[in-house]
Amino acid sequence: MRTAKVGALLLILGPTSVASVSFARAAPDCPISVTLADWGENSTGDLTVAPGESCQFPIKLTGTVSSSDISQKPGHGKLKKINASTYQYTAKARYKGNDAFAITATGKGQKASGTSVITMQVTIK
Repeated sequence: MRTAKVGALLLILGPTSVASVSFARAAPDCPISVTLADWGENSTGDLTVAPGESCQFPIKLTGTVSSSDISQKPGHGKLKKINASTYQYTAKARYKGNDAFAITATGKGQKASGTSVITMQVTIK
């Protein structure tokens, strides 16, 4: 369906026009190892990423995330909030070593509700 719309757009623009179409791809989920607590308890975890690469970090506590914010920025990369339950980490190009960040999230599950701090240790290799 998308190809048909692009083709129709090219017909409307005519042969002398140049159309540039790019489809943005979301970064893959970060390969993580995390010990998830329940809402109101803190969690810690580890993730690995290559220099200059990006990956998404979804908050996977059981239940619903109502809000979240970055409580500790990474020192050797960037952390971008996609929505209340997903962040994107991008490692600094040509850097290999360790990094860390923390996210404070508030939510509600079947057993508990509250605010949790999720601290992630990052290995960039």
